[in-house]
Amino acid sequence: MNKNERKALFSFLSIYVGSTVLLMSVLLYIYYNDELKSVADSCSMEMNNATMQIKADILNSYMKHKEYVPKKLENADIKYALYDKNQKVIYSDLLESQSVDFTKNMYESSSFEFYITKLEEETIPIKYIAVETCIGIDNRNNLKIYVVVKLILSAIFIGFIGFLLSKILLKPVREKIDHMDKFIKDSAHELNTPITVLMTSTSMLKKGKNPEKMMRYILSSTKQISQIYNDIHFSAFNEINDDVYEEFNLKDLVKDSVEYFNDISITKQIVINDDLDDCYILMDRTKTQKVVNNLISNAIKYSDNNSIVNVSIKDTILSVEDFGIGISKKEQKEIFKRYKRGTNIEGGFGIGLDIVKRISEEYDLKLDLKSEIGVGSTFYIDFCTIINGSICNLTGEKK
Repeated sequence: MNKNERKALFSFLSIYVGSTVLLMSVLLYIYYNDELKSVADSCSMEMNNATMQIKADILNSYMKHKEYVPKKLENADIKYALYDKNQKVIYSDLLESQSVDFTKNMYESSSFEFYITKLEEETIPIKYIAVETCIGIDNRNNLKIYVVVKLILSAIFIGFIGFLLSKILLKPVREKIDHMDKFIKDSAHELNTPITVLMTSTSMLKKGKNPEKMMRYILSSTKQISQIYNDIHFSAFNEINDDVYEEFNLKDLVKDSVEYFNDISITKQIVINDDLDDCYILMDRTKTQKVVNNLISNAIKYSDNNSIVNVSIKDTILSVEDFGIGISKKEQKEIFKRYKRGTNIEGGFGIGLDIVKRISEEYDLKLDLKSEIGVGSTFYIDFCTIINGSICNLTGEKK
């Protein structure tokens, strides 16, 4: 991951995690306030119930003319104390008995909550009931811990999901960058050969050495450079071009391409044979030329030196056969993908067959390949679907 990718990843995670955590914080804050009110109400109810129970026991005892005997409450978290009219302790199991404030009905210290009730009966010496508990404060502290832990875990989870999402989003970009880097390197390598031959031939031509041969090499090199440029331009800008349909004889177009590539194949001493029947089609001529040129160029590129390339049109099928390295079964499934090359030895960008496939799919042409390692490859394109004035059955035969 380079510096720019790390910067983009950090920016994405900062915005994504920051905004999501902020939203989670707001939701948890609302939840905390609601739960805090619920905890306070629950604590008040507990203390009030405990006070009512103590008061009821006191009244019941004195109604029976018995002295009230204090006893422990069922809820061990609640303590209480009894005071006379002078606020002197009659009974107490409070943990903070010295801190009772009789001027308030309910208040809170650092560790406990207190609930004070005054008895109005004149005949009863007990005048004050003070209830103490830490339930509310403990529950509130537990709630704080719960909210903070939940926020931290949520932030970690959100960060992890954000990281995975960013990796998924950056993956195609990374692959595209890798393809482009590879494409640029391949472009330099692919252009290097014809440019070197062109410069060498020009130099030799200046010296008057074998001018006829040097002119053939110059012509071959310029045509290779032109073919490379046309492929790059078509692959990059074809999306904005409109098709211009016209009726023409595919035989004439293929014938022109064979003559064109005869000057290129001379550098590998390859002979291009053609066996062409008439085949009138209705199609964009430029795109048809791209299909034919790329198939022939591909055949030359992957053919052995001093071999042949056979180009034929029979019925509605154009075939280009080479006797070169061949393509394995596994590579045949990938060979039409952009930037995919059969081998790195012969150079190329991996866009030629991609152009062929794209145009074939656009015009619904049937594209096929038969190949064997070490023997060669044959590419077939059936133009049946665009034959002017004809109807083809499913087997591709003209009726």
